[in-house]
Amino acid sequence: MNTTPNAIHTLSDFDFELPAELIAQHPAAERSASRLLDGRGPEPVDRVFRDLPDLLQSGDLLVFNDTRVIKARLLGVKATGGQVEALVERVLSNGEVLMHLRASKSPKRGQRVRFARSVDAAMAGGEDDSFEAEVLGRAGPEDSLFHLRFASEPHALLERFGHVPLPPYITHTDDADDERRYQTVFAARPGAVAAPTAALHFDVALLADLASRGVDHARVTLHVGAGTFQPVRTENLAEHHMHSEWFEVGAEAVDAVARTRERGGRVVAVGTTSLRALESAARGGELRAGTGDTDIFITPGFRFRVVDALVTNFHLPCSTLMMLVSALAGHAHVMSLYRHAIAERYRFFSYGDAMLLQATPGSLAPRG
Repeated sequence: MNTTPNAIHTLSDFDFELPAELIAQHPAAERSASRLLDGRGPEPVDRVFRDLPDLLQSGDLLVFNDTRVIKARLLGVKATGGQVEALVERVLSNGEVLMHLRASKSPKRGQRVRFARSVDAAMAGGEDDSFEAEVLGRAGPEDSLFHLRFASEPHALLERFGHVPLPPYITHTDDADDERRYQTVFAARPGAVAAPTAALHFDVALLADLASRGVDHARVTLHVGAGTFQPVRTENLAEHHMHSEWFEVGAEAVDAVARTRERGGRVVAVGTTSLRALESAARGGELRAGTGDTDIFITPGFRFRVVDALVTNFHLPCSTLMMLVSALAGHAHVMSLYRHAIAERYRFFSYGDAMLLQATPGSLAPRG
């Protein structure tokens, strides 16, 4: 559900100038060697991500998003020979998918599209090097998506013929390194078309270090959609229509949060996707296990029922995620942290560095 934004803030309040060279095009050599901006106090502290265990306490709970990025980007041709580029948004049942599709002329219901690793392979049409899909119609808000039926199981076809769906601000073509690094080490449930990027900094050694210090963990799932990169086009935040994403919060995660509360620990969301899943599952006032679609829109004035702190990457100017982190840690504080990060040459966005934020007392709902 959309959350009523605080009328004090408008889109321009979340804008900032970012030098293009600070947009990370490749990940750090080692996952946990990224930089970490500790933004919990009044003054920023520059650290390295593998310092995170020193900043947490025994009894704290890290909540990870275990979604797995699928090779959602496809290249193809229509029966007429026209080229298409597609991004699968969601895999449905019965071999059907919803996708964004770009073509000089949109395909109509009943037409077929042939997809492959390259346009040339799609045009060649070999059965071993391509596959066909039937257009079933349009779907989604304002018919923004195309509904197709694949020739066989979609996940298998995407793994074989698809490309890693790198964000639009990453300029290189996906390669073997992206297949490995644009994926968390604990990715389990396929369905995301963008990575839960804050979790990309965790490696096996860091997870073991956290466990040895008594930091617990739990998993939720939110399949990140392409809408995460959708710009906000209206100055009045109340007029923005938030994209929808599928999530699941299981009973084990709910129990882990309850145990954390009982022992006086903190719930630390790893990434905005984990946070959105948790707060969506608590929208009735109490955290409950459940699954469904969420279009929760978190802006300053929101009261967090579950999350106490957040590990997150640096986000796009004027994005809904800038609004979310400002809701948690305070708008003025977040903007000052971003100014510091730019001055200190932190690396931004999906392959960039991270920050640790703490909820302000005024952003927390009363805790039972």
